[in-house]
Amino acid sequence: MPKESLMGDVLGWRCKFGVMGPATNTVVQPDFDMMRPAGVTNHYSRIYTPNADAVSNETFRAGAELIGRNTMDAVRSVMTCGPDALVMGMSAVTFFDGAKGADRFVKEVEEVSGLKISVGSHACTAALNAYGGVKRIAVMSPYWPAMNIEVARYFGDMGFSVVRDTAFRCTSWTDIAAQTPARCVQGIKEIDGDDVDAIVQVGTNLSMVKLAAMAEMWLGKPVIAINVATYWHALRARGITDKVAGCGTLLERF
Repeated sequence: MPKESLMGDVLGWRCKFGVMGPATNTVVQPDFDMMRPAGVTNHYSRIYTPNADAVSNETFRAGAELIGRNTMDAVRSVMTCGPDALVMGMSAVTFFDGAKGADRFVKEVEEVSGLKISVGSHACTAALNAYGGVKRIAVMSPYWPAMNIEVARYFGDMGFSVVRDTAFRCTSWTDIAAQTPARCVQGIKEIDGDDVDAIVQVGTNLSMVKLAAMAEMWLGKPVIAINVATYWHALRARGITDKVAGCGTLLERF
């Protein structure tokens, strides 16, 4: 029997990411793979998620918290491939209860896994700080208004002011992935203005990587898609500084 190679994983020789995402999420996996540099591999662990078909302002948080509670099983599962770091492919649970809630979630995952994790909320903060001079933001989400309040609370804790926001009010988890580029363009137009320094899109099942990159060109300001911010944060936290073209200025400049 040959000895195990000392070179590490033949494809993920620079880094293997364990990615946890809801089973209903069909956008995170292809988005992350699109931004993956050579020598980095993504290993998706699906969080058991019933596809709630009656999501509302009253039920959103309970449904998202169920996904949060099931996350640790997905963490334990992906650990068997020996990842180097973890990436959270769902954003809602990382905004609950403001900055303290985000820190609590990170601590819980890192205690279970023994690895560092990149999460959407803190990744967006790091991205906004990387651009510099950003104080006033507008937020676009596929969520409901009750969840947008949580997002605004988090960003307020981190020193930003949410000037405007819009919630698409998607009625099921899979409905989020059905939102068209035209609907996203409409959402951007609803919240942009001269009083906004940057636009942040949250909700990882909303496809926004390429559209956000295009929007930056015609708005002349940062438009941060949460999947880009999260993956950028994961790469930079591992010391991987490759620039990735076509996915926005965050991956191209910082």
